[in-house]
Amino acid sequence: MKDLSLTSPDITDGERIDDRFAGQDDAETPRMVVTGIPEGTVELVLICHDPDAPLPAGFTHWTLYGIPAVEGEIDVTAARSGPNDDGGVGYVGPFPPAGHGDHRYYFWVYALGAPVDGEPTRSGFLHHSADAVIEQARLTGTYSA
Repeated sequence: MKDLSLTSPDITDGERIDDRFAGQDDAETPRMVVTGIPEGTVELVLICHDPDAPLPAGFTHWTLYGIPAVEGEIDVTAARSGPNDDGGVGYVGPFPPAGHGDHRYYFWVYALGAPVDGEPTRSGFLHHSADAVIEQARLTGTYSA
């Protein structure tokens, strides 16, 4: 088995996310790079989630489905954007409440042995596609208002 890895030229693992990738409106979408895709992968899924958000299930900032199982920079135009918890579709940057301290933003990549139907929520994906996950990897950024 290869070692699936997720990196970014825009986010350093464990470090603060730059302001240009943050905010509820007009945030740039950070570039993501995947390597070590395991054999048998039919598609990749990318999810960005803030477990520190003051909500029972945290806050999902990005769901991206149907990513081709190709190593290198993820082409977001070749995938299907799914729902975020801000009521929209696609990437929404970090925007924690002022004074709430540092939040962690987990960017997860999942290598799947079966395709995902449609564009489910994060919880729907985790519930319905858990058996299809071959391997997963995480990149973590932080942000505070």
